[in-house]
Amino acid sequence: MTFESFSSASASASGAETAPASTPVSAPVSARGGTSRRALLGGVLAGALLLSAAVPAGAAVTAPASPAPAHAGREAPAGLDVKALRAAVAALDDPQATAAQIRVSGTSGRWYGAAGTADLRTGRAVTADDRFRIGSITKVFVATVVLQLSADGRVHLDTPVQHYLPGVLPAEFPPITVGQLLNHTSGLPDESGPDLPDMSTPEKVLQHRYDQWTPQRMVSMLGHGSMKFTPGQKQEYRGINYVLAAMVVEKVTGNSYGTEIDRRILRPLGLHDTSVPGNDPRIHGPHVHGYLALADGTLTDATVFNQSEAWGEGEMISTSRDLERFMTALFSGNLLPRATLDKMFTLPSADVHMLDGSPATYSMGLQTVTLNGKTLWGKTGERYGYNSGMFSTQDQRRRVVYSFNPTHRDRTQQKMTIRIGDAVTRDAP
Repeated sequence: MTFESFSSASASASGAETAPASTPVSAPVSARGGTSRRALLGGVLAGALLLSAAVPAGAAVTAPASPAPAHAGREAPAGLDVKALRAAVAALDDPQATAAQIRVSGTSGRWYGAAGTADLRTGRAVTADDRFRIGSITKVFVATVVLQLSADGRVHLDTPVQHYLPGVLPAEFPPITVGQLLNHTSGLPDESGPDLPDMSTPEKVLQHRYDQWTPQRMVSMLGHGSMKFTPGQKQEYRGINYVLAAMVVEKVTGNSYGTEIDRRILRPLGLHDTSVPGNDPRIHGPHVHGYLALADGTLTDATVFNQSEAWGEGEMISTSRDLERFMTALFSGNLLPRATLDKMFTLPSADVHMLDGSPATYSMGLQTVTLNGKTLWGKTGERYGYNSGMFSTQDQRRRVVYSFNPTHRDRTQQKMTIRIGDAVTRDAP
């Protein structure tokens, strides 16, 4: 959805032992200006890493004290630039983040590193077992299920979504195919209307942390605008595309989209730490907390947060290990027939561009970026207090899963993303 933005903060995770929403954590920081979710999501890695290293100026901040980087797993100095990886995971002061972890694997070598604090109250260090909110990486799971249904002949990618969901979209909208939802070429208007909550400040965000949303309510907000472009002619990253895609899954199967992800992906792959939380605002089991920097500079634990506003597009929880296993199985062809999997590595035709005129970067379920001569496919994700990514070269010589916990929701997050992207795609000197 597009209402999820505020000017100077971030947060979102949960856990049974977390502090109450109103309890501040003693970690003063400087407030910053920021930007909207649309400017950050859907291009955090692909967009940020194609930008220059310059980032909008902001007040200097000092990160909370954190443990030295922890390391586990095997290093492969012959293939990976371990020094760069260690530096990337340890850089928690610019931008300010409370924790970070990076997992690199593939035929080029394996490495895992973590730094920072999973819980500022206890001082517990981050570990590889910690769960975190994966945000829009959820879309890869949804796309995989839709493509499985396509391979089974139960969903046709060239059939309009209106066929599967009659009456859900305004009657005046043109036909929008399921495939156009998956590769963000739908042209749907922005969500708008009086029901959009004010999320312009961290404090206001916290006021809405227990709001309950339904996909029908989200889609109803499209009725206040006109199409942005003819479907299939341009590309614009939109969460609402995957709300509709998940609704198609439910219509066709008769089950919740979470149930289908569980039975088709999570259980077969043994992804025991990955879940679709639904209306449960907490993260159960060991997890990294997300923190929100308030206007007075204090950090508030905002890990308990109802994710229904991200239904179908950004609500899932996972670990770096589970995401690596999922990506490996997906790219290896264990979840989709090869001809169907190829659609995840196929961009729209060359004449389709993003709204700003730049080349299209989204396929059916993935996004792509080339760094240090390596072309990666995968997905970024973001929720309040969480920023993550899951990427691999198509041949899986190099896979990466990363997660960090920024305290401000602004463009300075891109600095961390740039460092991680550069480090994981470097070869050993």
